[in-house]
Amino acid sequence: MKIIVNGKAFEVNVSPDMPILLVLRDDLNITGPKYGCGIAQCGACTVHVDGIALRSCQLPIGDLKGEVTTIEGLGTPSSLHVVQEAWIEHQVAQCGYCQSGQIMQAASLLDKTPNPTDEEIEKEMSGNLCRCGTYLRIRAAIKSAAKNLENGE
Repeated sequence: MKIIVNGKAFEVNVSPDMPILLVLRDDLNITGPKYGCGIAQCGACTVHVDGIALRSCQLPIGDLKGEVTTIEGLGTPSSLHVVQEAWIEHQVAQCGYCQSGQIMQAASLLDKTPNPTDEEIEKEMSGNLCRCGTYLRIRAAIKSAAKNLENGE
């Protein structure tokens, strides 16, 4: 099976019902997406498929239609994504386990809704759980990223 991840094509020999999360982590050694709950309820495994945030723990590779972007492909070390920059500015991460999923979900939100209200942020981010409770910093970072996008930064 052919899969495109972060702009690179890979050939994998796996069962079509294998979740993309396991293909990424076990076969491609792309470890940004995390295994959290395994039932698409916590958001730690969030990736983008053609720009849409999806839970990779429940998406079989055989059902994949589109290119996958993980946290590793969202930005580069020399040019972080605006959401990644805001996460650093607001010191969002504590333990960090959920943060790649949080960032991927936030980036997808800002693609759809460039200037979200608090209610829109709450709704979109409600499926991403943070064991450390950094929700206020997450919201502040999203607001900051939205402002930076609006200002063309």
